[in-house]
Amino acid sequence: MAMWNPLAAVVQPQPSAAWQAPTENERKLYEAKARGDWVGYFDVLADCDLFISMSRWEADGPDTGPPMSYWSPVVGRWCEVVLTEGVLPAPAPDPVFGLISLGDFAESWGNDERWLAVNPGTPCEAYFPPNPGLWKAHADRGKGSDVQRGTLRTLWVGAPLQGPVAHGLGCGALMNVANGALWNAMGTHGNGYFLERKSLEQWWGVTDRSSWQGALDGLLKGRGVRGPWEFVLEVRSSLSQQFGGQVDPALWRETAEKALLHSAAERGGTVSDAEVAGVKQLIGRITRYEGRFRADGILTANGRVRSALAWDYGRASCMARWGVGARFTDIPEAEQAVLHVSRLSKMTYNSWEEFAAGYILGRCLHFDDEQFGHWYTQMLHAHQVLATRAESPWRAISWA
Repeated sequence: MAMWNPLAAVVQPQPSAAWQAPTENERKLYEAKARGDWVGYFDVLADCDLFISMSRWEADGPDTGPPMSYWSPVVGRWCEVVLTEGVLPAPAPDPVFGLISLGDFAESWGNDERWLAVNPGTPCEAYFPPNPGLWKAHADRGKGSDVQRGTLRTLWVGAPLQGPVAHGLGCGALMNVANGALWNAMGTHGNGYFLERKSLEQWWGVTDRSSWQGALDGLLKGRGVRGPWEFVLEVRSSLSQQFGGQVDPALWRETAEKALLHSAAERGGTVSDAEVAGVKQLIGRITRYEGRFRADGILTANGRVRSALAWDYGRASCMARWGVGARFTDIPEAEQAVLHVSRLSKMTYNSWEEFAAGYILGRCLHFDDEQFGHWYTQMLHAHQVLATRAESPWRAISWA
């Protein structure tokens, strides 16, 4: 029987009456427990990401083994343990943690002798005799962890809230709010070992440490932001510096065409009519996106996008953390990448507002195709959350 002592891994109860819950989920569990409201306790669990522990050897094997069991001196029983995100230990090579919902956990329950232990060793711990039917009923009427998507979630204990690392993590906050992830968790398990690896392979072709390093390096060097995007934005910046104020789109198109032709001539090459038309079309797309951004409050009345490199820098901040969750890197290496994100972003932008507009434009140019659909509205909502919540890194952390 695999044994694991979570008391050596998670936050220990403090003798002081004051306890800082790591996240809102642990706070809600603690308050429900204090009230003796076990219905409410399970309703919170139903809307949480839950994690179960297993050995790395079993996780990487052809057949995933059972989660590790724990002998609880509190109830004198063997227990199956689930942990909420805020009390997970820092990611280490072994063990790893898999994500599971309360409903799936109840359906997989196969031992009537063991009890359920929730967050053992913490002030919000609780122990329950086996009753998978009741747990499943709570899960069925709950909203599930997707209710956290589109919300600003902060790790209040053991994570940076100020300083350069927090700034670099804030650069990934738009995506983390959209996904309902903790924005400042440097040592994150994300969606658990299995899903982090699956997502990296599906979206990025990342399957090992080497390919993760390649993806991160490409983002830090801005390789995901297409050359024409930065070219036309730089042309406009030059015109704005030369003439001051706003740049007429017709002048922008004309100057971009001349610059394109001149650059090709210097290289001894030529530019096709299709390339010229593509650049002019891109300027039109950017102009229309910026008009929508102004109407929706992403840009000020006279604001414009400085650069789309934020699209890569924000994703690099997230890629560093995803590598930790997938065990392709460790926290110190990921932290250095996040610090690099912070430095690059400050070199390119003057404020959170400029960074956010650049990130959203890059995402829209890549995915949205002027549909103003999900790829845009998801970012608009995340932007509104980050711009208005007092605990947002955009409001709590100085850009300079």
